[in-house]
Amino acid sequence: MIVVTTDTISGQNFQTLGFVSGNTVRAKNAFKDIGAGFRNLVGGEVVSYTKMLNESRDIAIQRMIENAQAMGADAIVAVRFSTSSIMEGAAEIMACGTAVKFV
Repeated sequence: MIVVTTDTISGQNFQTLGFVSGNTVRAKNAFKDIGAGFRNLVGGEVVSYTKMLNESRDIAIQRMIENAQAMGADAIVAVRFSTSSIMEGAAEIMACGTAVKFV
């Protein structure tokens, strides 16, 4: 499955199948919050949160791909990401784009 942030794929003509998305909501771990609080005092990257966000993004992308595959897509174009706070200590990451079929 080709997944791109551009609106086109070089050398490919395609028909639009429709909107696809994938998301996940992840909650912070209390122990990670303690470590993050200390990191906030001295500065620097909060590695555990970076890892959590990378994993969340990968899950959202995979779910979006599964959605596109169910539609018979060959690729997803115009992929965008968004994040939002759902509640205290939990955040959502969403990947969305347009499923297309090569012609």
